[in-house]
Parts: sequence; C-alpha cells; structure tokens
Amino acid sequence: MWCPFCSHDSTRVVDSRLTRDGLQIRRRRQCEECGSRFNTYEAPEIKAPRIIKSDGTREAFSEEKLRTGMLRALEKRPVETRELERTIRALLRQISTVEDSEIPSSLVGEWVMRELSRLDQVAYVRFASVYKRFEDVQAFRDVIERLERSAPGDNDKRQISLLEPKPGADERHGK
Repeated sequence: MWCPFCSHDSTRVVDSRLTRDGLQIRRRRQCEECGSRFNTYEAPEIKAPRIIKSDGTREAFSEEKLRTGMLRALEKRPVETRELERTIRALLRQISTVEDSEIPSSLVGEWVMRELSRLDQVAYVRFASVYKRFEDVQAFRDVIERLERSAPGDNDKRQISLLEPKPGADERHGK
C-alpha cells in the first residue's frame, strides 16, 4: 500500500479491526518512509449477476440502489440500522448465490418486498406502491388486506395495524 502523504510504496499494518457494522476491516497503517499513519478499509467484493430491467436493458447490480430503495421505504420508521444492514447482507448473499449470470429486476424486487414485509409493514406498502406502480386506492387496499391476513409483523410489537384504529381512537372521536 502506498503512503498518501509521501507516496512511498511501502507501509506496514499496525492494527486491524472490524468496523462497528462488521462489514469491513479497518487497517491502521504506518509509512515506513515518513512514519505517517492512516486508515484503510477492506470490504468483500460480491459477484452479483447482471440485472435485466423491465424494458429489457441490462445493467450491473448496484448495492447502492438496493440500499437507497430500502432506506427510502423505511424513512421515519422504527427499524434499527442494524436490522436494515442484516437484511441487506441477507439479500446480497441471496443475490450472489444465484447461478445465472443475469436475473430479472422483478425477482430482486420480490425478494426486497419479502424482506421489507418482515421488517416493517408500512415500509413494505411504500416500496410495493412504487415497485408495482399502484394507480388507485384499491391497489393499496388489496396489499394492506393481504398483509393483514398474513400478519408478517405480528411478532414485532412496534408494528401497528394498518386497518384497525389505534386503541382509544374511538373515545377521542366520540364513538
């Protein structure tokens, strides 16, 4: 590794640690020429298949697009970053184990929706509404009713019902 301060091409590793999220290794390095110290980060490179979009075009899989889409769906929702990162890692593992060199974006979208339905029902509906291009209220209703029947968030007490009123709501409205 070359030194970013003096450009000498020989440095040594002083310390190595996992980052807090456990996804990278932080290496503390010292230049053998000038003695300056700096950090480098290592992360595994995941070989993912190319993505076939709905219009037939193909593009490289983008972890950043996956993360951005999920973050947008989870915005202002009570899901810990650790849970999101665990879910993204699971999706990356699933994508990297696909035998084909190309997979349809619809398959990745279905996997993301499945994971979001486990994490947060509201995030799932948000993602599904964009992904499936809902055009009317009935499409939302159908998805919400299907969620209520399958109840993926029942184990998570942070989840609120999407169809039933909050406890005490009737008293506030005089019912």
